[in-house]
Amino acid sequence: MEDLIRHGAKINQQLARYGVKFGIYKDGQFHERLFPFDAIPRVISAGEWDSLERGLVQRVKALNLFLKDVYGEKKIIRDGVVPEEFVYRSPGYLPQCEDVLPARGVYSHISGIDLVKGKDGVWYILEDNLRIPSGASYPLIARRLCRRCSPETFRRNDVRDNRGYGELLRRTMDSVNTGGINVVFTPGRYNAAYFEHSYLAEQAGAVLAEAGDVYVRDSTLYYRATGGDQRVGAIYRRVSDDYMDPLAFQPDSLIGIPNLMSAYRAGNVAVLNAFGNGVADDKGIYYFVPKMIRYYLGEEPVLCNAPTYLPFYPEDQQYVLEHLNTLVVKDVAEAGGYGVLFGDKMTREQLEQMKQTILAQPRRFIAQEVIDFQDLPLMDDGVQVERKADLRVFVLSGAEDTQVWPSGLTRFSRNPDSFIVNSSQGGGFKDTWVLSH
Repeated sequence: MEDLIRHGAKINQQLARYGVKFGIYKDGQFHERLFPFDAIPRVISAGEWDSLERGLVQRVKALNLFLKDVYGEKKIIRDGVVPEEFVYRSPGYLPQCEDVLPARGVYSHISGIDLVKGKDGVWYILEDNLRIPSGASYPLIARRLCRRCSPETFRRNDVRDNRGYGELLRRTMDSVNTGGINVVFTPGRYNAAYFEHSYLAEQAGAVLAEAGDVYVRDSTLYYRATGGDQRVGAIYRRVSDDYMDPLAFQPDSLIGIPNLMSAYRAGNVAVLNAFGNGVADDKGIYYFVPKMIRYYLGEEPVLCNAPTYLPFYPEDQQYVLEHLNTLVVKDVAEAGGYGVLFGDKMTREQLEQMKQTILAQPRRFIAQEVIDFQDLPLMDDGVQVERKADLRVFVLSGAEDTQVWPSGLTRFSRNPDSFIVNSSQGGGFKDTWVLSH
């Protein structure tokens, strides 16, 4: 391990040469910066990983069934398990997707599930990301460079190989492909995760394409290839729903594909992830996922949610208002670490203002107990310190099975006083070692 740490600066230099950057739009301007890497890995034992794997597969299966249900028969709403308020008023719910079944019936092909490990040793799910979760490429290339710099480290440690992600992604795309090539669709180099788009396309053997490279004719998607246009059977999109088809969603989008929705609705192309998935990873819906697992699978959840309250319910609202100074409040419409407010950091005036906002807009917020999650060691200017860190695990669902990639993106805060670890908030990342035995 010491040898790997010694090579930390060199690994970061090589990451910079590869263009491993994370772009941030702020104040109307694009800021591109390196995504800082720390060479001390997060280590997860084989037994602990087995439990995580079971819980993650269970959770993603239930979420896929929920998506199929809410855009179809809506049994979970009729049976009163999830209030219709939390479906139809979700910004992620798209009426255009009603009664549209994706290719092979899969909605969330690539799920990014965020977890933290409490100091009590329990893993808690913080968030489900079912739209366009990013981050798999970073531990993938970091491990490659770590192996190159310190091969002896990996000969001495029984770490599960993470180099199979590209093949796992390719198999997932192939399993739902309707006939044609696989495409990774990017909005272009000014996107925050453009490095990832190009790297994953290379790893999965797919074509990297932008808006001008693809078009729809007769409800079929085609790629403009040098040797003649080719049909596209599966498109792994890295563009938000609203901008993917200006004829179906946001009409002024210049980065989408006109009439893509017609090809998708006709079953002529698989779209990864499916349109409308945002209704299932809404922070308000998060509260109901354990109930979904019981409802659809008839099983008890393997993994825990963070203790969560919905001000939508009168009893929860009363608790939140009485204990606001000890809770963390999240705006369900925000992402990337934005819209997260810690009660113990608010002034008396701010707390009172937040109470009034919650009373006026109870559907807008969830509140959670603050989990004192584990700090992980990292190097800061040559000194080992500890910072808060979470873990994003990637779960891939194809037509036949659901698999968890034996790795993950560990993100850490660079601020010693912060619980916010998101890349968009200035955090860094680590490799995640899953031990073989």
